[in-house]
Amino acid sequence: PTDALARILADRMKGALGQSVVVENPTGAAGTIGTGRVARAAPDGYTVILGHWQTHVVNGATYTLPFDVVKDFEPISLVADCPVWFVARADLPPKDLSDLIAWMKQNPGKATVGIGGVGGGADVVGTYFQKNTGTRFQFVPYRGAAPMIQDLVAGQIDLTFTQVASALAQVRAGQLKAYVVMSKTRWPATPDTPTIDEAGVPGLHASFWHGLWAPKNTPKDVLATIHAAVVETLADPSVRRRFSDVGQEIWPRDKQTPQALAAQQQAEIEKWWPIIKAANIRAE
Repeated sequence: PTDALARILADRMKGALGQSVVVENPTGAAGTIGTGRVARAAPDGYTVILGHWQTHVVNGATYTLPFDVVKDFEPISLVADCPVWFVARADLPPKDLSDLIAWMKQNPGKATVGIGGVGGGADVVGTYFQKNTGTRFQFVPYRGAAPMIQDLVAGQIDLTFTQVASALAQVRAGQLKAYVVMSKTRWPATPDTPTIDEAGVPGLHASFWHGLWAPKNTPKDVLATIHAAVVETLADPSVRRRFSDVGQEIWPRDKQTPQALAAQQQAEIEKWWPIIKAANIRAE
């Protein structure tokens, strides 16, 4: 989903900036390689990162990084929001979340929950869920979301926590079922899926949001130029539609600011880092 969003942004921003915008997608280590590359890049405005909750919040607590996820970047704008949802193989017996929690409590450690890597977002959210519901399940780590979703469809594992975009097609096709979306309101891409609050576990929210950052000390006038191009791009109805097609929603205009991105990142660090550290979650 991040790569898809970056390409949608780049396609539209080139017109706003009057120059080509190239997307690079360095893989590995849950985004820390690409994030580190941007942290070390020349602060001239020619290198920015479409980062997210994993790269700029979770990784700061689960990895020992050679850069600081806050201090080594200049925030530009919040871009897209996409909640985590709790999805299962289509034939898992519990019919709703309360049934599922009861089943998990009756069978502690039996349920298998796929995660896209130890110390990744699903690991963190799953730990958060267990702590707040008194359940216990078995994590099954994968190298990324794609093979995990494949195994979930095939019935090799029972459940996973994933961003809506990663399993949207499979849920719509009836290959998987969604128990809840972990947001305060129902999600436009999945209007039939109840929120976790509606399902009886209020306040258990998690979102795989995206934002745009530049390297620290990028000049203010350069940041302003990039910011203006981002705002123009996100106002385009075709961009909004393409984001929605992959389960993403653009943040409201008042959140498309450096201040809003910095505040979002800080609030999420204050929420998630204590959870990660208390559970001693470390990336592998």
